[in-house]
Amino acid sequence: MQTVPDGAEVVAGPEEARHLDSPPLLVVDAVTEFLDAQGIGSGPLAWQRIGDGHSNITYLIERGDTSVVLRRGPRPPLPKSTHDMVREARIQKILRGHGVPVPEIIAVCEDESVLGVPFYLMSRLDGTVVTDTIPTHLFSPEQRTATSAAVVDALVALHGIDVTTGELAALGSPGGYLRRQVERFSGLWEVNTTRSLPEVERIAHWLGRNLPTSQATAVVHGDYRMGNLMFAPQSPARIIGILDWEMATLGDPLADLGYLTATYSEAGTPATPLELTPVTQGPGYLTRRQLAERYQARTGLDLTPLPWYQALALWKAAIFCEAIHTRWQRGERPNDTVFAPSLEAGVPRLLAMAAQYAGLGAATRD
Repeated sequence: MQTVPDGAEVVAGPEEARHLDSPPLLVVDAVTEFLDAQGIGSGPLAWQRIGDGHSNITYLIERGDTSVVLRRGPRPPLPKSTHDMVREARIQKILRGHGVPVPEIIAVCEDESVLGVPFYLMSRLDGTVVTDTIPTHLFSPEQRTATSAAVVDALVALHGIDVTTGELAALGSPGGYLRRQVERFSGLWEVNTTRSLPEVERIAHWLGRNLPTSQATAVVHGDYRMGNLMFAPQSPARIIGILDWEMATLGDPLADLGYLTATYSEAGTPATPLELTPVTQGPGYLTRRQLAERYQARTGLDLTPLPWYQALALWKAAIFCEAIHTRWQRGERPNDTVFAPSLEAGVPRLLAMAAQYAGLGAATRD
């Protein structure tokens, strides 16, 4: 944990922030005043960045005996209707009431004068996120299988929630969800790129002409993968937290399954920048096909059109990864020395994999 501002990402107060080329992500005095107003902890702050923060940014905040997690969007300016922390916090409050394993929302700050963007505070969960190493208690072949099975079962439970009444019914308009996804992300490409990649438009045309008929309406997480799941700190494998609800809405549940399976790392398959939990290439973990079969057995949905959803997932991923790459090129991600630079080649690779799921060969003119 850090207690002394680093002068760039974290500053003590607004005076230091005025001398920076880019606005800081954390202003200690401002956060301290907000915590005081909410009656959260006492004394000086200590903080630690959590995760890679490719989109939104998360900090563990400690103050005396109190620990909370602060989540905020990236540095402004932000694209319209993205990084909505107020909405993300509200969704989690609602889902927690339906038994979905999410952190408790402690406080929400809509006042942009505090950190430059809205943010919220949530409870700290004591658990493990599986990425490039396997926790000891989940290392055995049996627990590896149980881990990937738990990923599917938590998604099935989320998709099984009744969304026809109550506050959940107001989270979105499920009618036309798939078409809106294609249209919305098509529009985001031009504002997020500085280069020409014709494959984006070619895949968009294919997606629009081959829209499947949605079989159900559910809460769609939008970024459902193992790296956004927290497991209990002891066996057996059990999910205690589903994280990162920025893209959640009501829509077609197979969009989540398509994203999960298309970004799930599996031995012997071409890698993409979205395969952020490479350990699942090892023995014991379910394959992409087994994940889909387990989901189908528990939901009864027809997975014949799953490749369409997988193509959609990687095409969308290419577009939001391009936004990250462009922000890095503009100097808005000065501390990102690995992920954003890799997207120069990574975005075309995502598009190539999306085209494969769509059945669009390199020479095809569709």
